[in-house]
Amino acid sequence: MSTLEATALDELVDTARYPLADPDGAEGRALTARARHELDTLGCTVLPDFVRPALRDTLREECADLAPRAYYDVETVNVYNTSVDADLPADHPGRTTFERGNAFVARDHIPAEALISRLYRHEAFRTFVARCFGLPGLYELADPLAGLVLNVVAPGREHPWHFDTNEFTVSMLTQEAEAGGAFEYCPNIRSAKDEHFDDVRDVLAGRGERLIRRLPLHTGDLQLFKGRYSLHRVSPVGGGTARHSAIFAYSERPGVIGSVARTRQLFGRVLPEHLAAAEGRAVRGDELLD
Repeated sequence: MSTLEATALDELVDTARYPLADPDGAEGRALTARARHELDTLGCTVLPDFVRPALRDTLREECADLAPRAYYDVETVNVYNTSVDADLPADHPGRTTFERGNAFVARDHIPAEALISRLYRHEAFRTFVARCFGLPGLYELADPLAGLVLNVVAPGREHPWHFDTNEFTVSMLTQEAEAGGAFEYCPNIRSAKDEHFDDVRDVLAGRGERLIRRLPLHTGDLQLFKGRYSLHRVSPVGGGTARHSAIFAYSERPGVIGSVARTRQLFGRVLPEHLAAAEGRAVRGDELLD
């Protein structure tokens, strides 16, 4: 890493606490090992005050200024993000539906000089994330709308219980809700070969408190999460302040562009790059419903 790159990283991140510029040093290896252990055992790890506390207000203000550019849509969904009209048994948890009313600011609305943009593009940050997840490397998405997005959950809305279709998620809270808006999850509630429908049904019916963990997240905290096997949600937001979080999307291969259908669903529009890209199906290494 060049001196200029190291200086730029040091401005953003508390590199004394999180030595991203020296990943092979003793402290860097210990940090990665701790994160990987928590991801393997709990499905989630949180790095508090990852962005320097002195930049907390800047981070919040920059993202709050972007929030009005979010594309809003309300959908009826289930935890598997599959068709709610599917022919399922009467007691199947996929029959339980929710209103999802969150929104996304697309990448092409986020300035290159914004703190979250600078962090997303930084090679040392990307390398650190890959190491935490035990991956050989990661790439920025080639998608001009996805990759880096700002998630907005407005007062009165929530991101209801769901599983992710991707293997990992990288996010940073940039604005706390006035009330509610807690991140709740059920670590490894299912596996690659067992859906554990009874446990999922209990959570959805309000009987699964024993399975739920709640994470206190604050502005500037970095969260690494494996949401493929862990049911999770952002609880309903109350008060007058929306919950904002930056989502840093990476891929294990270069050149990834989202499908036309999914892009239109998230952002309300598509670009020529999406129309030109093949929409091939993802290959899964598990036997799960979604």
